Amino acid sequence: MKRRERMLSLMFGALALATPARAQDDQAAELAKKLSNPVAALISVPVQYNHDGYGGVNDGATVSRVVIQPVIPFSLNNDWNLITRTIVPLADQQGFPLPEFNKSGLGDTTASQFFSPKAPTADGWIWGIGPVELLPTATEDALGTGKWGLGPTFVALKQAGPWTVGYLGSHIWSVGGDDKRNDINVTSMQPFFSYTTKAHTTIGAYTEATYDWKTSQWSVPLIVQAGQLFKLGPQILQFAVAGKYWAKAPDDGPEGWGLRLQLTLVFPK
Repeated sequence: MKRRERMLSLMFGALALATPARAQDDQAAELAKKLSNPVAALISVPVQYNHDGYGGVNDGATVSRVVIQPVIPFSLNNDWNLITRTIVPLADQQGFPLPEFNKSGLGDTTASQFFSPKAPTADGWIWGIGPVELLPTATEDALGTGKWGLGPTFVALKQAGPWTVGYLGSHIWSVGGDDKRNDINVTSMQPFFSYTTKAHTTIGAYTEATYDWKTSQWSVPLIVQAGQLFKLGPQILQFAVAGKYWAKAPDDGPEGWGLRLQLTLVFPK
């Protein structure tokens, strides 16, 4: 009888320990899925590194960018969130035949604000809509447009089980700035999908295509990425590695394969 009681005690003790572990795994998997949602009510700070090589007359030139992209949600009321997404790039351009293009510094900043319902639609769709602004913060002419820009942005996605499928789009027109610089009329299209495993690994593919209506030129990088959620002390992080292939680019623009690394700091409520 005593042996049976000891066995039962051990079994119940193991269950008590396993239940919190399973709950933590479920929470981590849900957190990894939220990082695939551009309008999740989750504070995150991705820090992204990109390296691309150029072709044509710029053959041998390289551009390295570190992009800081804080995402901060605000609760407006019981039904709506405001999700702010800001993109701040730091660039290093080297190897261009024209010396004025070989510059380093801050590029133009892009800021978006999405008004998004807190609850998905009856069909499970998550969406957000709002304005996007281009701010001429570049420290060198070669790193920015010299223009203020404004336009609409929209995101829609659906998450079913481990899958996320969605689309993020925007359009920016120039509304002011240096009269000597070219006007802006650019559409951005970012379809994306991803799969999150039980080990909190997210594997996905997406593009960040843009079309310049002024020059009638496409830029289409195809990106395949794998990211892993983990903890370093109390801090939750996701590290991702991506391969980027330029399927289409402006003349003398980036070509071939590029590299992307991203470390995201996550601050769940």
